Amino acid sequence: MTRPSAPVAPVAAKRLTVRLWALAEVRWAAGATVLFAVGGLAQLLGLPAPVWWTFHLAAYAAGGWEPALAGLKALRERTLDVDLLMIVAAIGAAAIGQVFDGALLIVIFVTSGALEAFATARTADSVRALLDLAPERAARLDADGSETEVDTADLHVDDLIGIRPGERIGADAIVVDGASDVDQATITGEPLPVAKKPGDEVFAGTLNSTGTLVARVHREPAESVIARIVVLVEQASATKAKTQLFIEKVEQRYSIGVVAATLALFAIPLAFGADLQSTLLRAMTFMIVASPCAVVLATMPPLLSAIAVAGRNGVLVKSAVVMEQLADTSVVAFDKTGTLTEGAPRIAEIHLAAGQQVADERRLLRLAAAAERPSEHPIAVAVLASAHDHGVDVDAGQHFSSAPGRGVRAVVDGHVVEVGSPALLGHASAGPASGQVRAVVEAAQAAGRTAVVVVVDRVPAGVLALADRIRPAAAGTVADLTALTGATPVLLTGDNRGAAVRLAGEAGIREVHAGLLPADKVDRVRALQAAGRRVLLVGDGVNDAPALAAADLGVAMGSPGSDLALQSADAVLVRDDLTALPAVIGLSVRARRLVVANLVIAATFITALVAWDLFGHLPLPLGVAGHEGSTVIVGLNGLRLLSGRSWRRAQGEQAA
Repeated sequence: MTRPSAPVAPVAAKRLTVRLWALAEVRWAAGATVLFAVGGLAQLLGLPAPVWWTFHLAAYAAGGWEPALAGLKALRERTLDVDLLMIVAAIGAAAIGQVFDGALLIVIFVTSGALEAFATARTADSVRALLDLAPERAARLDADGSETEVDTADLHVDDLIGIRPGERIGADAIVVDGASDVDQATITGEPLPVAKKPGDEVFAGTLNSTGTLVARVHREPAESVIARIVVLVEQASATKAKTQLFIEKVEQRYSIGVVAATLALFAIPLAFGADLQSTLLRAMTFMIVASPCAVVLATMPPLLSAIAVAGRNGVLVKSAVVMEQLADTSVVAFDKTGTLTEGAPRIAEIHLAAGQQVADERRLLRLAAAAERPSEHPIAVAVLASAHDHGVDVDAGQHFSSAPGRGVRAVVDGHVVEVGSPALLGHASAGPASGQVRAVVEAAQAAGRTAVVVVVDRVPAGVLALADRIRPAAAGTVADLTALTGATPVLLTGDNRGAAVRLAGEAGIREVHAGLLPADKVDRVRALQAAGRRVLLVGDGVNDAPALAAADLGVAMGSPGSDLALQSADAVLVRDDLTALPAVIGLSVRARRLVVANLVIAATFITALVAWDLFGHLPLPLGVAGHEGSTVIVGLNGLRLLSGRSWRRAQGEQAA
């Protein structure tokens, strides 16, 4: 009987070991630990002092050279940090014959640094692994029809690539020939392969199934969805939370205070005739136990771990500051199309304005699709899809322009065609057609549909009535966010009130603001902020970008999200999974609790050990073990969030 699951644990352990050993900090910490252990064993066996001194001093060198270098660099910049304090304390311990204690201090100190390096590496690994999904080579189709195998990094916009069955796609591209199903779960989270035909977009790193495709590259490799994800997370790892910045600011003054107090503890007793060695020993012990190592390490490991776990589960948090602030969210505001809905509306009805130059539905669709063709908006996708379904050939219009919140404008077959919201009727010529179109718009909106007006040469030509579907997880997400923040989310949309109210009712949202232009969304966000709320806005389109930037925190939908929205947002739901939003807020709350717990642990150890040294007799080995032990405890406590259980627990808590 076979048991295929048996090898999983050993393989995972081996991968973890390999990853750990790849970190220089871990290798130096391991080397210092081995040297210290050998020296301690030699000392225990009663070997000559030069033998175990040699091993302990070697441990000093292996574990202390990097902190010493960092401390000296900081000193040249006229700052004092804990690295230099620990090195000075270790040297002082050796100077009075306590080389074992100094080596122990170095070993535990460098081990705590290795823990932080591991947390940082896991954060980057969690998302950099996405790059491994993209193939290194792709088949480029040359002008003469031949194929050339090239590095995917050498592909450029407008290159044609051939994609065979079973191959991973090498670039973000638009299908121009062939049909197939593509598994894009790694990017969008969709559980089933998605049918692809000419005009559809495919993503780098996704897996082609049975058909053969020819696609035209439309993003440079460095600008692909996967590449942008990696850049965002690497930038997040380089940032520091506000709590950490505050701690580092205080650390400078605190470290100077520790040095001053140490000198006073050494000089004052000596002035009154105290013994040199015992006085120096107490002063060194004080410097060690009063140093803020654990305090400095209290903040970043939990937040970096939370960023890593969120990244593995499809949420890219752009900075430690954002991860820290997610816990402060007091109200969530949602965009409608592409956020609470699937963002793929379909044209349900086509209404012509009687007596105009557009005589049939195919002609109206052709004009509208030609004007919308360069646009990224979901409405443009719906119009183009409907034109394709009706067998209408679409040529791109000329002189394209877009006004967020209003619509698009282009010249098609010599006619000025405008496609957009009913606000276009305010600039159209008055006449019978205008009144008829207004009536159609009102009827469509009353039915909860989105009315798109087509105006040709300033004369209303027809109305396209679009319908969209609410995301299956929308109602559950709204309920979870209400439980987390204590406030029901708000809906901010540029769509008509009828469609907005209908959707809000299905999602469980009571406060609805409809018919908003981008500037109006910003005003609504600021009004919520003026009421003392910390606003998290979730959106996807160009028209959401100003509000995403104005909100305390902005979250963009990854798959349908425009480039501008992705850049303006503080976090990205890569898989468009709304249930991940309350989960990441819950994860932020857990990370903050760990930060507070770490600060309490660090402060408690420092206070107790300092009091023991000042008012009693604290042995140096015990002081080293207590101080550095607290640092390791704080580091390991922060890494607890790296476990997969932390995400499941965050989901469980918000579901409960």
